Amino acid sequence: MKEVIATGKTVEAAIASGAEELHVDASCVTYEVLEQPKKGFLGFGETPAKVKVSYVVSPEVTALRFVRKILEDMQLNATAELSRDGNAKRDRIISITGKDATILIGYHGETMEAFQYLVNLAANRRDDDEEQSFARISINIENYRAKREETLRKLARRMAEKVLKYRKSIALEPMNLYERRIIHSEIQNIRGVTTKSTGVDHNRRVVIYLEGTVEEEKSARS
Repeated sequence: MKEVIATGKTVEAAIASGAEELHVDASCVTYEVLEQPKKGFLGFGETPAKVKVSYVVSPEVTALRFVRKILEDMQLNATAELSRDGNAKRDRIISITGKDATILIGYHGETMEAFQYLVNLAANRRDDDEEQSFARISINIENYRAKREETLRKLARRMAEKVLKYRKSIALEPMNLYERRIIHSEIQNIRGVTTKSTGVDHNRRVVIYLEGTVEEEKSARS
């Protein structure tokens, strides 16, 4: 929370002055009147209104400022914009676009995922005595997520065809939870094959195998 003490000829003027000092719109602040204005007599004894103006910075705004600061410090030719993520009340997407934006993607989005983790830490950081809502922030760079999802769905269909053709299970390369979910989702639409995740931490991967096999029995028991 940010607070300032501001003065003005009227309470409204003092609030506007405080909001300007906080660099936010007056409609976004709360205030407490410390002193009402006094007109005085014949121009003497006049005192301004004094108010305490407060502004709670939302997690999503904090996240956007953090991202823009990183882009500026790295001197990247890129911009960041904030938008709502579907119908989720507290979920937001920060879309990064520009000539240098792809530097932040990394191999199969690894750098982007690490960056997203840092952004969420920055967005939801608070003092022990500070109440603040939690927000989930997704980072999307040059629409990478949509492109990657389509690539993964094509991979899932291609590997499923191989499993059906050669009657042998196939283990894919290690993926994060988001990417594994895409694979699982796509395989559910293909008859005769199913999936399971194996491994731990960064080595966790999806295995595609035939339905009704020993693999499926093992998966059911695990």
